[in-house]
Amino acid sequence: MINVLVNGCNGRMGQVVCELLKENDSLNLLCGFDKNNLIQNEFPIYDDFSKIEQKPDVIIDFSIPIATMNILEYAVKNSIPIVIATTGFSEEQNNMIKEYSKDIPIFKSANMSFDIMVMKKIVSWLASYMKNTDIEIIESHHNRKIDSPSGTAQMLADSINLALGNTMHCEYDRHSKHEKRDKQEIGMSSIRGGNIVGEHTVQFIGDFETFEIKHTSYSRNVFAEGSLKAAEFIVKQKPGLYSMEDIFSI
Repeated sequence: MINVLVNGCNGRMGQVVCELLKENDSLNLLCGFDKNNLIQNEFPIYDDFSKIEQKPDVIIDFSIPIATMNILEYAVKNSIPIVIATTGFSEEQNNMIKEYSKDIPIFKSANMSFDIMVMKKIVSWLASYMKNTDIEIIESHHNRKIDSPSGTAQMLADSINLALGNTMHCEYDRHSKHEKRDKQEIGMSSIRGGNIVGEHTVQFIGDFETFEIKHTSYSRNVFAEGSLKAAEFIVKQKPGLYSMEDIFSI
């Protein structure tokens, strides 16, 4: 049985992960970590690393960037593999995560959905055939999401840019610009409202037709289930930085 610590266990995604862990036959919910530890649960919740009584085998992190960086220090100090499902990291924080991966196995993905990984592969492939189109990415999420654009939208944009030889750039704000669209830009638009779990659309817009790829998430369970698969995977790995592509071969 693999013992799991869930970082951000009282957040919306953390709660879903905890519920699925309770039903899992190979993973055991050992404890949680959250700055808000007032919610009563049948498992221990800590807000101080020094109080964690039993060392977990793996950490699943659904939190915010600063909380991720804090738990990473604990993970490195105790040689614990970690699954990072948090998004919105700065360039400096991403570089720190790469450095930490020299010491422990780190699984990091902006999206834990298998279908999103397939979408990433598809839009990357399409980009090379539709390089003369205008490329736009639209993402929609609930009104509590704090980062914009979503990590998934940025991941899709990066895969398209890579397919086109890193010749593109992302345009996040057209409000202050008074000029026609640059052919080398990937437009990024964010919608925040209600309880939208997650929608991502990539449009390849030509003069006479538009090719559109869209993914819609109906439940947070898909991301939680993906993180559990990642946890089972990462505990068997050597130090390094891993992603969804390392679990599934397409």
